[in-house]
Amino acid sequence: MKALIRHHVDLKISGYATRFISSLQTTSVPFAKPQNQLIFFTTFDPYRFLNESAKSQNYTLQETKIIHTHFLKTKSLHSNIEFCNFLLQSYCKASGFDYALKLFDAIPQPDIGSWNLIITSQNRSSMYVDSWGTFCRLHSLGFYPNEFTYGNALSACIALNFVNGGKLLYSLALKHGFSLDGYVRSGMIDLFLKSSSFNNALRVFNDESCGNVVCWNAIVSGAIKHNEDYVGLNLFQQMCRGFPSPNRFTFPSVFGACAKLQELELGRVVHGLAIKYGEQEDLVVGTAIVDFYAKCGLVNEAVKKFSQMPTRNVVSWTAIITGFVQKGEFQSALQLFKEMIILNQEINNYTITSVLSACSNPLLFRESFQVHCWIYKTGFYSDPAVKSSLITMYSKIGAIELSEQLFEDTQDLMNPSTYSTLITAFCHGGTLEKAFSILKRMFLEGLTPDISCIPSLLSIINLLDLGEQVHCYTIKTGVLFNHLVGCSLFTMYSKCGCLNQSYEIFKQIPDKDNVSWASMISGFTEHSYAYQAIELFREMLLVDVVLDETTLAACLAACSSLRFLKTGKEIHGFFIRQEDKMSVYGGSSIVNMYSRCGDLKSAKRVFNMMPFKDQISCSSLVSGYAQNGYIKEALNLFLDLISSGLEVDSFTISSVLGAVGDLNHSDIGIGIRIGIQLHAHVLKLGFESKASVGSSLVMMYLKYGNLDDCLKGFKQIKEPDLISWTAMINSYAQHGKGSEALRMFELMKKSGTRPDSVTFVGVLTACSHSGLVKEGYSYLKSMVNDYEIEPSQRHYACMVDVLGRSGRLTEAERFIRNMPVEPDSLVWGTLLAACKVHGDVEIGKIAAEKFIELEPSSDGGYVAFSNICADVGQWEQVLKIRNEMKGTGIKKEPGWSSSTLSQLELSSSYRSEILSRKQKQEKVFGFIPIFVTWKKTETADAYKTDQKKLESAVLQKTKEFMSSFKITQNHFHYT
Repeated sequence: MKALIRHHVDLKISGYATRFISSLQTTSVPFAKPQNQLIFFTTFDPYRFLNESAKSQNYTLQETKIIHTHFLKTKSLHSNIEFCNFLLQSYCKASGFDYALKLFDAIPQPDIGSWNLIITSQNRSSMYVDSWGTFCRLHSLGFYPNEFTYGNALSACIALNFVNGGKLLYSLALKHGFSLDGYVRSGMIDLFLKSSSFNNALRVFNDESCGNVVCWNAIVSGAIKHNEDYVGLNLFQQMCRGFPSPNRFTFPSVFGACAKLQELELGRVVHGLAIKYGEQEDLVVGTAIVDFYAKCGLVNEAVKKFSQMPTRNVVSWTAIITGFVQKGEFQSALQLFKEMIILNQEINNYTITSVLSACSNPLLFRESFQVHCWIYKTGFYSDPAVKSSLITMYSKIGAIELSEQLFEDTQDLMNPSTYSTLITAFCHGGTLEKAFSILKRMFLEGLTPDISCIPSLLSIINLLDLGEQVHCYTIKTGVLFNHLVGCSLFTMYSKCGCLNQSYEIFKQIPDKDNVSWASMISGFTEHSYAYQAIELFREMLLVDVVLDETTLAACLAACSSLRFLKTGKEIHGFFIRQEDKMSVYGGSSIVNMYSRCGDLKSAKRVFNMMPFKDQISCSSLVSGYAQNGYIKEALNLFLDLISSGLEVDSFTISSVLGAVGDLNHSDIGIGIRIGIQLHAHVLKLGFESKASVGSSLVMMYLKYGNLDDCLKGFKQIKEPDLISWTAMINSYAQHGKGSEALRMFELMKKSGTRPDSVTFVGVLTACSHSGLVKEGYSYLKSMVNDYEIEPSQRHYACMVDVLGRSGRLTEAERFIRNMPVEPDSLVWGTLLAACKVHGDVEIGKIAAEKFIELEPSSDGGYVAFSNICADVGQWEQVLKIRNEMKGTGIKKEPGWSSSTLSQLELSSSYRSEILSRKQKQEKVFGFIPIFVTWKKTETADAYKTDQKKLESAVLQKTKEFMSSFKITQNHFHYT
């Protein structure tokens, strides 16, 4: 080396190169080190040097400088571009980019290889803008790029997300014949994918048939990343049928798509292909297989594959832990985490967040503290994602105060994610005030909340003003058209009763998914616009949306509300044609639809087809039987429900209580016994405090006339709702306790419960039974002025009854004629009944004529007016009315009772009351009780025979009773 340095050669070295020489050390340095041996040259020959495989060696920066010096001394550097490119490559490999750039500037005539080396070096140094500038300079100087030039320039455009530049490059590559090169095409595909332009990427891929596996992998993974999963799987199938074959970079994306779509069978096929191509032993592919089976719920298969993996990394362990968490096997997830710690496996924040999700079960409260301590010990406590998971975990196990404490301890790690996590935690706990206080604090600190907490806030907002403020914020920040935000927003408006605003936001969502459609359909149904809900479903069918069980339930709920059995059957059939397994077996929503539409035969058939009977389907069928009068079937099914071990919910109990209350008088004793047993079962389950169950108990005891038990059932309700209050008001009203009913109404208003039209029917009934005319007028006026409730015919009839019972018939008639709506038969019939009580023939005649005009086929008007005339001795008018009835062909329906006193197993208060009535009747009718004993007959003929005997006996006794009266001056006198 020293001899080489001392060799005097007359060199013409530029000043630029002289600066290189001055920086070199003059010590012996090996030029090439093949087979770990040091070789020294006493005479440097550049051609011999490059032939010694020097191009494959990685030289340090100092060694590259020395080699550069010898090239300069031999005057061969600028005479051969190959030497220059070698030095450029060596400088780039040794991270001496500044030296490489200076050398490139000194090259008199660089070739395309030199330009490629500079562009590549600039990319490696993240100087993408300079790289693009170098390409533009190359092109302006008239150089023709090759495939490597285009590939490197495209890499710079990808890093800069410079789509227009990429399109320009691809046009040039197409012009010069390099567009089909795999390097160029894969780069262009990658550029379009990263700029969220999947269609353009697919167009580039489909320009010509491609056999490059890199392009295939890029378009398959790109399709799946852009949620075009079925397109990606279709491309993968094409790939498997031709050239090239999939490799270890292909399978992870495909397994991810199968897991996302829950395509279990297809995933098994892909697993078989991975085995066929020998890629299943790859760590990344094996991890993808474990993750696929875990996300599809086949944890046993995932564990089997996990145990067969020769090597495992943190991703593999996290995948199997996450699978156990998703399936609800939290103890197994924690056991695997413990094994990771014992084996000293790498653990990252993703693993810990999965473990904390497992600890969110309230039963694992102790384990959650242990994991928390381990996190604090190992230093993961400072990770914001882990801190957020801890806050979420404590909120889910009910320790919201610990979530707040963690949040306050995170002042040094405050970020939008941490704030949003606590806001979501407060929302799940229903504490709206605290959630908005944290949001306000976040704004004051200049942070922007994550989009994830906006749907949580909207889900608990029930104030329109507050919801509109959040709406304005979503418009301002541009998150309005996010699927979750949009769906939560129009659901909020729907919940606040603003269905028009809800529908307007729904229409503005660009890409509606099935959840959005189902939510809007449900909103229409819940606000009594079921017909519009069905029309919206028809509109949905014209859009490419995947129909699922949520959509089915929303549509069938609309059919149930309208009692559209035919439409419900059509929707059921449509889902069967879609080969939806849930629709084939039926499901709870279909059973409920058939039950509410009265087609109990179909409901029972679908119920029997279900492989697993759930609580909702059983409750729906019980309710269907009860509401359609099949009391025995409802009780038997309820008994089967209890015997099978299924949980009984409050809805089922309420339905059964309603069915028991509807038993006819012949079974009233049985009904009371069953009702008492059900009440005991309610107490056992702890449902007595629920408003729905308590209201049903009140209604059941009301139908049996037991006011004391009604009051007891009402007092057990923890938070009475509108139905509970109304049931109790009606109980007092129907038992003639008007003042107590009105007092209950005042208590209801003080509790903040807003009355509805049914409530006011009970209030007006209480006024009529207690003769409270002034109060009746006041409450009728309050309906309109205070609550904006338009009175119906029933309300006006109650007010007529208030006036009629007080004897103010003229005022009642005037009230009817001044009604804002045309009175119906109910209103006139009420006035007619009052006229009969008070013997007012004139007004009674008017009421009877109006009633008969509105109900020409009913005998009620004729009979009532006939009785009024008979009471005042106008027998000619009675005869005239009877003749009119015969002329119109109307017959009076006979009244009779088939209940026996011996069959009634009532409480002592009921029995004493009935016996008292029985004794009074015996004085008049001579031992024919009001409750006539019937023999149980099995045939209809025998039943009719007994009925005729009864009628004959009653007629005979009646004649004997009437003979004891004599008529004097149109009055009855008992002799």
